[in-house]
Amino acid sequence: MRGGDREAEFREYVLADRSRLMRTAMLLTAGDVHTAEDLVQTACTRVYVHWHRIRHEGAGPYAHRILVNAFLDERRRAGRHPEVVTAETFEPRLSDEADPADLLTVRRALLDLAPRQRAVLVLRYFQDLDVATCARILDCTEGTVKSQTAKALRRLKDLMGDDTAGDRARDTATDPATGSS
Repeated sequence: MRGGDREAEFREYVLADRSRLMRTAMLLTAGDVHTAEDLVQTACTRVYVHWHRIRHEGAGPYAHRILVNAFLDERRRAGRHPEVVTAETFEPRLSDEADPADLLTVRRALLDLAPRQRAVLVLRYFQDLDVATCARILDCTEGTVKSQTAKALRRLKDLMGDDTAGDRARDTATDPATGSS
């Protein structure tokens, strides 16, 4: 394959899938736009490096697996201190219909979940992936995905103080770039 063809194919892929990657990254980082952009950049860079191998198999699942793994790796790094959100921080609008109080509640609750639990909820409920696909992305068994989902939902409900936590969280998930689902 000529270099120009590879570049064009990769550009086409990024244009088609970047907003979906960004939406997933925004949810994984509970709204931290800068970290989300870093995660997407990491995923796109790694996809580019392996483009010759994955372009025919479909880069989407590969990119999402890289994105989730990069998020989990970032959370594990020793000495890493999360940024403190202040009143001056830019908060991207996730939904025109979502109640701003719900957005804050969901983001705070997501931040209080363990990174792997947050990842499984984002993949299952916001990306609407099945258990088998989540297991492949997270490199674990389907049983682990199910148990982590159950634990994360239970914790999310406790943190949000109601039985509709999953529905409220899902309702706030839209494309951060456009404000739509």
